Amino acid sequence: MGKEFCALIMAGGKGTRFWPKSTEDKPKQFLKLVGEKTMIQMTVDRVEKIIPIDRIFVVTCSKYVPILKEQVPKLQEKNIIVEPVGRNTAPCILLAATYIKQIYKDVNIAVLPSDHIMNNEKEFCDILKDANEALNTSVNGIITIGITPNRPETGYGYIEISRKKRIYKQ
Repeated sequence: MGKEFCALIMAGGKGTRFWPKSTEDKPKQFLKLVGEKTMIQMTVDRVEKIIPIDRIFVVTCSKYVPILKEQVPKLQEKNIIVEPVGRNTAPCILLAATYIKQIYKDVNIAVLPSDHIMNNEKEFCDILKDANEALNTSVNGIITIGITPNRPETGYGYIEISRKKRIYKQ
């Protein structure tokens, strides 16, 4: 039997890159930008197709907990992780992974942003399942999933891929 598979959705960002639509009081993850649901709702719904809601965790700041509870009422209180102070991605993941490991001793964690759009959700979910299976066959590991860039961008990193690649196309 494989390790437990959990999702960690990062939803603490202030949305400053998408201003003026996104504000500190209501950042983009809590906005309906491409349909009838907010970005966080779309992300939870997408992940819930392969991971049960009791193993989906959301990390955010205390200011956004009420809006998160309003928008995702099925999320259990224990699955909301509150950052004491926002310190960007790596500390956010460390805090949340430490918390999740207290609940699930042997776990694979998919770390996901709350504000991405996936046009092909089935393929995305298949890739997550494949990544989980690959991690179950290794002692320890990290798998990074990315997209092929269409322009230079200094705000994001780049991934050098091996010959064993799987390309997800939007």
